[in-house]
Amino acid sequence: MKHFLLSLLFTVALNSIVNAQTGNISGKITMDNGESVAGAVVNIKSLNKQTITDEKGNYAIKGIAYGSYTLEVGSMEILTKKQQITINKAENTINVSAKAREKSDLQEVTVQGKTEKKKMETSGFAVAIIETKEASLRNLTTNELLDRSVGVRVRQNGGEGSPIEYNLNGMSGSTIGLFLDGIEISTYGSSFNLNNIPPSMIERIEVYKGVLPSHLSGNYIGGAINVIMKKDASANNITASASYGSFNTYRGDISGLYRNPKNGLTVRASGFFSHSDNDYEMWGKFSKYTLPGLKVRRYYRTKRPNDKFETVGGRFEFGFSDVKWADQFFIGYNVSDTYKEIPHGLTMTKPYFGRFNEYQAHVVSLNYSKNNLFVDGLSLNVNAVHSRRSTYLQDTVSLKYNWDGTLLVKNAEGPPETFGYEPGMGQQGEAVISNIDRTISNIRSNLSYMIVSGHRISLNHKFENSDRNDQDLLRPARSKWITLNDLTTNIWAMNYEAEMLKGRLKSNVFGKYAIYQTNQTIPLGETNGVISYNYNSTNRNNQGFGGTLSYEAVNNGFVIVSAEKSFIMPTDRHIYGEPENNLLPNADILPELAINYNVGARYGFQPATKHKINLYGNMFWRNGYDKIIQQTRTDAVIEGRENQVEDIQVTQFVNLSKTQSVGFEAEINYIYDNRLNAMVNFSKFNSLFKVVSDENGNPHSLYNAQVPNEPFFTVNANIQYRFKNIFQKNSNLNVYYNSGYVAPFSTIWIESEWFTTPTQFTHDLGASYRFPSGKLVASLDAKNILNGEIYDNFGVQKPGRAFYIKLNYTINNFK
Repeated sequence: MKHFLLSLLFTVALNSIVNAQTGNISGKITMDNGESVAGAVVNIKSLNKQTITDEKGNYAIKGIAYGSYTLEVGSMEILTKKQQITINKAENTINVSAKAREKSDLQEVTVQGKTEKKKMETSGFAVAIIETKEASLRNLTTNELLDRSVGVRVRQNGGEGSPIEYNLNGMSGSTIGLFLDGIEISTYGSSFNLNNIPPSMIERIEVYKGVLPSHLSGNYIGGAINVIMKKDASANNITASASYGSFNTYRGDISGLYRNPKNGLTVRASGFFSHSDNDYEMWGKFSKYTLPGLKVRRYYRTKRPNDKFETVGGRFEFGFSDVKWADQFFIGYNVSDTYKEIPHGLTMTKPYFGRFNEYQAHVVSLNYSKNNLFVDGLSLNVNAVHSRRSTYLQDTVSLKYNWDGTLLVKNAEGPPETFGYEPGMGQQGEAVISNIDRTISNIRSNLSYMIVSGHRISLNHKFENSDRNDQDLLRPARSKWITLNDLTTNIWAMNYEAEMLKGRLKSNVFGKYAIYQTNQTIPLGETNGVISYNYNSTNRNNQGFGGTLSYEAVNNGFVIVSAEKSFIMPTDRHIYGEPENNLLPNADILPELAINYNVGARYGFQPATKHKINLYGNMFWRNGYDKIIQQTRTDAVIEGRENQVEDIQVTQFVNLSKTQSVGFEAEINYIYDNRLNAMVNFSKFNSLFKVVSDENGNPHSLYNAQVPNEPFFTVNANIQYRFKNIFQKNSNLNVYYNSGYVAPFSTIWIESEWFTTPTQFTHDLGASYRFPSGKLVASLDAKNILNGEIYDNFGVQKPGRAFYIKLNYTINNFK
């Protein structure tokens, strides 16, 4: 790390000497009558730089080399206007006034230039971009936004703060990468995750399904979710929000940005707090009550106990933006803390009282990016993160309870007899007080060079080292008995991007090589004060390759193809387990080989002046060998003893020798007059076990069986409408409706009605009101308004009907 930082600082210093001066432009686009133009495209074609104006007509483009250019502005509301501009200082204000279009002119409107969203979605990768601008005003979590995206299913074991898995069209677990600005989010710790980061802190979310771009190269093949945090420094601002809702849930977040235009000094800070009792009602077939005599009664209606969740975190960054020697140079610090009660094991078979976790994380980061480094076309991007994390787990209450907090009664007749106190036991087995300390260093570097226009080559490197120390705090005599785990990863990737046929054909070919090393030191015993250890060490390497292709067959109509073959290596949590999340270790778990194919298309058109339609479809075929999944039961279900099969307190990651997933996803989006937005999407696939014969050569009983505990058919639909000048002039009222459908799926391998998660159908309503000043927004959300039964991993019931209110306040352009 020391040598890396010295090299980086030397690069920065040298670059500041040789690089050309750059400046920024900003301003406002208006009509002749002074009315602001929202959604206008502002374009400098010679530099391939463009942006879109906000609701008030403001725009900003950064990092423009000194010189003279043609600024082009166009939209459905104004005639295209070209204006000569000169950049000769750091900050340049350029306002543009254009002539409004006559209605007859609207049929001929064509606006050139692509938004960042469209650029990425037509790059050849199977990627969807989730923009958070509207969602940040509502009481939605980042995971709720993801769950509504096509092909994405967020698997959560209960309410807020519960363990989460992500499923992208049948791929899940280790195959899915979770990133925060290109760095694995696990580096930041469990208390700073997608469930806790409010959408107001996020610029956009990139969801890749299948093949990943080289800058996200890593231990993934099923796809990735990359959260891009807000970095725009075009205007100083402070934003704050607060919300309250059902189950005593309240949240607050605040963020601010200040940039000195003279020297580029930039400070960004944000913080959040969230609390929920999670005491929602449970009543479905997976909700049970143990009667005296230990007879189980299903469909028991009760409030969920012992599930309080609380988290607080902050993110602070200091550096420079849009200066001669760097586009971005920031040193950051993240801190987060979480308290989470654990109400049950993997299933809701029996409740826990007194079992809880505490998480803490301290993270230092460095980010440097520069285009045209030393020479035109050479770009460098470096993200380095070093974190110290701790996970505390306590479970020392040995009494056995029912969901209402009363003690279990063993006998059906006579005076009640409870199980009583059991020394050395807790709610999930043996009593435990443990602490796991993790130290993680993660460095990602990307060096790219534009050989000629439209042809770029990139070299990427990822280094990660993770040290894990497991301590038993319950037994003081064994306080010296610390299990040491060390995992080191080095991944090199190279890719070549090409644009041909005047940009209509785009290709990306890449390869990667990875080396992994794991070391584990386990205490075995102690004799005369000397501890004996067992040492385990593993070294593995693998290669992967793939490519993408995008072709614009017709105007705004793209055919997108991608394919990849690669390995996924077991991670820290697969090998060593996570006791706080009920995961057992599996030192013998094998790497997974996966082969992916994707063929899709996008098409956008305007059948009439104010009407826009965007279509998307993608077919995929994925083959997995030694697929890594969470273990589930294969026991036969015996009538009257269903509870024994369902009682899954802990699990571990295991390998399935051969699987295959084939499916299709599609989405249609309709926009009218930039006021009405309606969308519907669906994802359908078959994820099948493909081993023909068992170890004895007999036909395998599970051949062609659907892999359990994975929802394989989902549908989402939503509609939004914006009313202008409602109640007050210059105000905006947005109303929303969202619905979601999940088809029934099995919880275990054996087909049984008791272990089939039923059909799920949810309906949400919401509205947000922006006051005329534009600074204050109030929103109201009603979730699951019909109080439907909603389930997820292993039949765990999720919250029913809930209501939330939220206030957002923003101050822009302060000095």
